[in-house]
Amino acid sequence: MTNGQQFKHYVWIVNTLRQRGKLTLGELNDLWVTDEVADGNPLPRSSFNKYRDAILDMFGLVIECDKTYHYYISNPSEIEGDRTKQWLLSTLTTGLTLGDSSTIKDSIILENVPAGYEFLPVILQAIRQTRTIQMGYRKFGSEAYTKPVDPYAVKLFHQRWYMLADNGERMSIYSLDRMLSATLTEEHFERSADFSPEAYFSEYFGVMTDGTPMEHVVVRAYGKMANLLRTLPLHASQREMESEEGHTDFSIDIRPTIDFVSELLSKIDGLDVLQPESLKEKIRQIMESALRRNP
Repeated sequence: MTNGQQFKHYVWIVNTLRQRGKLTLGELNDLWVTDEVADGNPLPRSSFNKYRDAILDMFGLVIECDKTYHYYISNPSEIEGDRTKQWLLSTLTTGLTLGDSSTIKDSIILENVPAGYEFLPVILQAIRQTRTIQMGYRKFGSEAYTKPVDPYAVKLFHQRWYMLADNGERMSIYSLDRMLSATLTEEHFERSADFSPEAYFSEYFGVMTDGTPMEHVVVRAYGKMANLLRTLPLHASQREMESEEGHTDFSIDIRPTIDFVSELLSKIDGLDVLQPESLKEKIRQIMESALRRNP
């Protein structure tokens, strides 16, 4: 059995138990056969027990059996409270599902992901082992250069992977699709035990972390835009203030970098910035500049 087939079995069991709740091994086997997970072959108890151990190692999920011989995930919060594991499960589920959908591939439309993800294994290994990497990099419109950096975290934003790293002068963000090479070195670096990538990015939207001052932002959403912001908040600090017929006001405490401004501009047909005045003025200037280019 290939690794891909094994992953498919793990993911199917996890998703089925998360969706269905408690199931006996017989009920699980019936669903397994119906879904043709293993080409219609049944799920042996010995294999199921091996998969339980693998699922624990991969996702940290414990599959237990109660007194009525029903199997269930006893610690679902391990996935629900961990965005990295959620992303891993979602990615594996999507990839394996698409692999089984070759006959309808023309009906599946995906977004393009630029190059750079091939450097992820080296970067993640460096983060785990706190080892410096020798990075080849080229910004747009600049000469290529090689530099040792200490990777602290990676972040996926708008279909691009970014690396947060200490370059010896400051913490900087590097886009993996501008990376030319990444080589693991034997040099180790010290990372503070209390450093949290989540906290580092918590006051920002996106990946730009340039020290922009904190602001209390208030936006007014019209029509369907209000529902969009309710289901897909702009930031973790977003709060609904008041709603009247036709519009809803939301507050956000954030450092409004260009990433955040760009996001607001992408929704400008259904959204106004009410506060602060400096942010309103910045958006106004950007829109006026665009109109001058396209009179």
